[in-house]
Amino acid sequence: MAARVLVVQHQDDCPPALVGQWLVEAGCALDVRRPYAGDQLPDDLTGHDAFLVLGGSMGADDDAEHPWLTATKALIRDAADRGTPTLGICLGHQLAASALGGEVARNPHGQQLGLLPMGWTAAAPRDELTAGLVEAGVGIHWNDDIVTRAPDGTETLATAPGGELQVARFATRVWGVQLHPEVDEQILATWAEEDPDRYAEGVLDDVLSRIVAARAQLEAGWRPLATALATLAQNLLHNEYLI
Repeated sequence: MAARVLVVQHQDDCPPALVGQWLVEAGCALDVRRPYAGDQLPDDLTGHDAFLVLGGSMGADDDAEHPWLTATKALIRDAADRGTPTLGICLGHQLAASALGGEVARNPHGQQLGLLPMGWTAAAPRDELTAGLVEAGVGIHWNDDIVTRAPDGTETLATAPGGELQVARFATRVWGVQLHPEVDEQILATWAEEDPDRYAEGVLDDVLSRIVAARAQLEAGWRPLATALATLAQNLLHNEYLI
């Protein structure tokens, strides 16, 4: 029996992509919900063994414009209460922080863009999700907002060069990554096309070429994230099955 992973996708050009592929290859079944397109979100995580919240261009507290964010944050709190393994990516990371009592705002240092070094902390090798990730030396960032105040009890697992929260465990089994382990250069190229006047000529071409050159390193470094989440989901499924 495959572990079922609920996936909240916030817009067409932010799919589960590589992380989704890796989860399926690790034996999971994805239940992808696209609430912007009319999909309903469940009231709770009954029947799901893990929860994945993807990125998006909206803000974590833009509930008035994107009302499903309220329901997504309620599901994150349900995950924290149940101990359901949960991963938030970029916006999902910020939603997890907001849902659990933290704060999100624009990064005062400006946009994080392209390949940034990972600032793993001493806690990362001991964490059940990130223990296999500490060899990942870089991650893809494409974000204006950051977590400016983490929820009480947060374990910082990595910080970006500017000191921003990069990877965190917000609750017993709720994690967030500010970076984008799921994307490849094709997805990033669509993001670049959405705001062509924001960057000086050549900036995005350079970013994308660096990501293409690092593709093998990125996939080797970040596939263990999906593998670890799948293992936690399968363990939860197995325990429930035994009960």
